Amino acid sequence: MKKFIILFFLAVSLMAENPSVYSALGDVIYDNAIKIEKLKVIDEYNLSNMIDTYLEKVSKIKELGFKLESGDKSINSKVYLNKLRELSKTNDFFVRQVYKTYKMALKNDDSWLLSQMINSGLMDTRKYKNEIINYYKTHSDIMDTAGVIGQYLEEEAKLKAMEEASKKKKKIAPSRDELQKARIRRLRKNDELKQEAIKKSLEEEVAHEKSKIRQEQVKELSK
Repeated sequence: MKKFIILFFLAVSLMAENPSVYSALGDVIYDNAIKIEKLKVIDEYNLSNMIDTYLEKVSKIKELGFKLESGDKSINSKVYLNKLRELSKTNDFFVRQVYKTYKMALKNDDSWLLSQMINSGLMDTRKYKNEIINYYKTHSDIMDTAGVIGQYLEEEAKLKAMEEASKKKKKIAPSRDELQKARIRRLRKNDELKQEAIKKSLEEEVAHEKSKIRQEQVKELSK
């Protein structure tokens, strides 16, 4: 019970705002702490005790950071920086364990463990996106789509919808070549109509002249 209470307060403190002193290094350590706490699920490596010890150190050093930030003269900035560097090495160890476990889960078809690793927040899953999606498609009957997989499936669905919409748009909207051909057809049709009108006008004029000539011939014959 006592251990639970200690871990509870550790979790609360780790979720608090980070010290601004050496934040480039500290933020990674403090932000990853809660994620690392979830790695206790890796029973194969028996990391629970190591993680608890690490989280206690992170919490204590975070307090030092806040004191240093507040101007507490009893805190040496170099000492704080060196402690952060030590924590950084342990942080990197846990991150490596995540990648190692991910590869192991992939090899052994351990879908549950693989899901835990890709959703730990400690992996650059974008780098393995295609591999993760392909694995899911092979094991979709037993895998949960929550977290990273659900996000990637949603992205794929949106991309597919956009591609289909683009294809549909191309079918509806004529291409430049089609527009040019349609313009040529219209010009040819207009030329044909003009030629027919001219031909009709000439024929009417010829018919009128013939009629006029016949009338004159009739008059001459009647004299």
